[in-house]
Amino acid sequence: MKRGWNWLCTLLWLAVAATALPASAHEMSMAELQLRETQRGEFVWQWSAGEKRPVGQDLTPVWPQGCTAQVNALRCGDQGLAGTMSVKGVGERYSAAVVKVVWMNGDTRVYTLTKAQPTVQLYGAASDPRGMGEIASAYTLLGVEHILGGIDHLLFVIGLLFLVGFRRRLVWTITAFTAAHSLTLASSALGLLTLRSAPVEASIALSIVLVAGEALHKRQSDKETLARRWPALVAFLFGLVHGLGFAGALKEIGLPDNHLLVALLTFNVGVELGQLMTVGACWCLWRFTSRWPAAQRLRPVLLYMIGAVAAYWSWLRVAAVLA
Repeated sequence: MKRGWNWLCTLLWLAVAATALPASAHEMSMAELQLRETQRGEFVWQWSAGEKRPVGQDLTPVWPQGCTAQVNALRCGDQGLAGTMSVKGVGERYSAAVVKVVWMNGDTRVYTLTKAQPTVQLYGAASDPRGMGEIASAYTLLGVEHILGGIDHLLFVIGLLFLVGFRRRLVWTITAFTAAHSLTLASSALGLLTLRSAPVEASIALSIVLVAGEALHKRQSDKETLARRWPALVAFLFGLVHGLGFAGALKEIGLPDNHLLVALLTFNVGVELGQLMTVGACWCLWRFTSRWPAAQRLRPVLLYMIGAVAAYWSWLRVAAVLA
């Protein structure tokens, strides 16, 4: 690995160091607004985010024209719950707001709002004519937001770059990681594979420790470790675990009943785009700093920092498994 590559990781590390300590480092903040139809044109609604602080202090729904809200009751008259809706505050404390509408006939509609897509068009129970483009755009953006906000996933990718360097086999390593987490993401999202989140989170943290440790070892042709000899295989095996972490975030967001496969595919595409953006930024900074003489001395320091933070996460997450 050429000199200067480590300066790149210095910049990335400084960007995430302030928020690197929480044990659940890769989770996004999601708030869900649930509406349940009680009779034609009338609904009860409430926020849910799994936190003690009321979500209503940070998010304010702006209902479609013709709808009026009183406490947790919503009345929309003869036109029903139809029209443009937005949520003030999305993109600040909460990265996304999910609006889940449950109709009297049992139909469910899920709409996702983000800072980049702050409004949605609500439709009645009979049909939901949202095009695939609208759903694809929302879930692609959510995928990008998740990977770029997922400190532990990014540290694993950076660890792979330390381990492999910008060489030809990096393509196979990243491809293996992508294929693996795409497989488990789809399997978990479709209900084919279910695991508790605590062991998954602990395994993700341990994977960072292992990759950082392997990257610290000096290259010795006669004592090549499995990670150095077959980095793509190691990336694939750990990618299976990381995919379950992505699936956990997608479960919080929810998938629309219609165009389910489109939402699943585009969320995964968003994850890959965010991952490629990270690798691309690393490559550009590496090229820019490749001639800096002091960069090589920072390599072990940065790897020890990554490993130490990941070890801290590992202790907390293993404790959560045993609790």
